[in-house]
Amino acid sequence: QVQLIESGGGLVQAGGSLRLACTASGRTFSRYPMGWFRQAPGKEREFVAGTRRAGPNEYYGDVADSVKGRFTIYRDDAKNSVYLQMNSLKPDDTAVYSCAARISGWDTKLDPKDYDYWGQGTQVTVSS
Repeated sequence: QVQLIESGGGLVQAGGSLRLACTASGRTFSRYPMGWFRQAPGKEREFVAGTRRAGPNEYYGDVADSVKGRFTIYRDDAKNSVYLQMNSLKPDDTAVYSCAARISGWDTKLDPKDYDYWGQGTQVTVSS
């Protein structure tokens, strides 16, 4: 059974930082795109960041414009994990953050429907 387990969410003041982690079990996602999405109350799930393979042992990171310069995505294939470093957090970043993986292609997709596996999500709350 494939599982993606997120951790690292919590409550933080505006301007603070959090690091989210997502560890996969049941299969390896080495070489496959993995990413982070978020969903705030009353809003649709939106793309935050993704990684795609750029070469042997090299990945390229894509981030949404809304978090560019503040969030960084990176992964450790030896641990079958992907991480989201979030700095300079704002109240608008409050949402449930979920990691996702796709095995149906090699590029980063912005549409959640293109991802094949999902974690259960972790709550991030940023207070003003």
